Amino acid sequence: MSPRMSPSEKPALIKPSLTEAQAVELVERLYGLKVSGVQPMPSYIDQNFHILVSENQVTKDHSQSYVLKVMNTGDSEDADLIEAQTRAMIFLSEKGFPTPTPIPTIDGKIMSLETIEQGNECRQHMIRLLTYLPGVPFANLTLDHRMFYKMGRTFAQMDKALHEEFFHPTTQSLHREGFKWGLPYFHLLEEYLPEIEEDKTRSIVKQVLQQFKQKLLPNLSKFRKSIIHGDCNEYNILLAPVDYLADGMTDRSSTTHTQPEFRISAILDFGDLSYGCFVYELAISIMYLMTQSTEPLSVGGHVMAGFESIIPLTEDERDALFLLVLCRFSQSLLIASHSVLLHTENEEYIMVSVRKGWKCLHQLWQLGKEAVERIWFDTARSYQSESG
Repeated sequence: MSPRMSPSEKPALIKPSLTEAQAVELVERLYGLKVSGVQPMPSYIDQNFHILVSENQVTKDHSQSYVLKVMNTGDSEDADLIEAQTRAMIFLSEKGFPTPTPIPTIDGKIMSLETIEQGNECRQHMIRLLTYLPGVPFANLTLDHRMFYKMGRTFAQMDKALHEEFFHPTTQSLHREGFKWGLPYFHLLEEYLPEIEEDKTRSIVKQVLQQFKQKLLPNLSKFRKSIIHGDCNEYNILLAPVDYLADGMTDRSSTTHTQPEFRISAILDFGDLSYGCFVYELAISIMYLMTQSTEPLSVGGHVMAGFESIIPLTEDERDALFLLVLCRFSQSLLIASHSVLLHTENEEYIMVSVRKGWKCLHQLWQLGKEAVERIWFDTARSYQSESG
């Protein structure tokens, strides 16, 4: 696949449209489990079901709650990519990260390609049954600087583990050239620009695209490479309340906070896993966390401090961070606007974070690189002073 392939040249994908009865049949046939309840779950381009199973001899060693993931037709064709994503989840779970893990089929497979009738057609979809991890999406919570720091630190720990210790023959598939959600291919989305209403936002996105092509695209080789999750958004990271003493908190001021303390209870959706760069993960995380904050401009410094406690940035990476965050906001807006044209019935789900992102993008653009960096870098530096 050419790295300059435009998003419109990719094969069309079809989102699955299984009935609940079909989901039950798959679970019982492939996994030998007796389903007692099934509930559809939201998804962008795949289809997910929350599966409850009744207690019996077969299931006594497992939790009683699962997620059935039915992949879209496009991704289902790339078995190596799905296996690499699944193997990464298994690896991270073994390292102590809260990631879902696959339940093997009756014949011991971690995924199964199934031909499924939908309407008047039969389509092939890759099927996985994953452990269900409880928690609340951080979109539904008000977070403080402690959680922003903790998230930055956890994402860096995850990427560091993947970079240093995760090896599998299928990881070659993670070199996803032309991947529309990959920051190195942001410029390929320029063809979507006319689909945005001609206003201030479109003008900003157009200028961000130009800056990316001029300043970042020729210098991407300067950033350190790693396998990254690439989509730590407000619905892929689930949180659960904890007692700060039980969680081993060392922040001396934590006892004075009235806000409840949270831990990350689940890191979901490895569909954007790819070979990228450490700094991309940080930029993506800052972008999504900004959209959920009442004080978005301060978020970057806390996330950065947590990330750099594990993976300190190089000067080139620090210098690129502001523009990469702008790129991710713009990337999200362009893809969402295009997707709404294709799937108008999904507009509310697709646009949920983008609407908040418009405001953040305007704020960042208005303040400019120097002012925003001063806020972020001073905040990150304050953590070093405290630890010193």
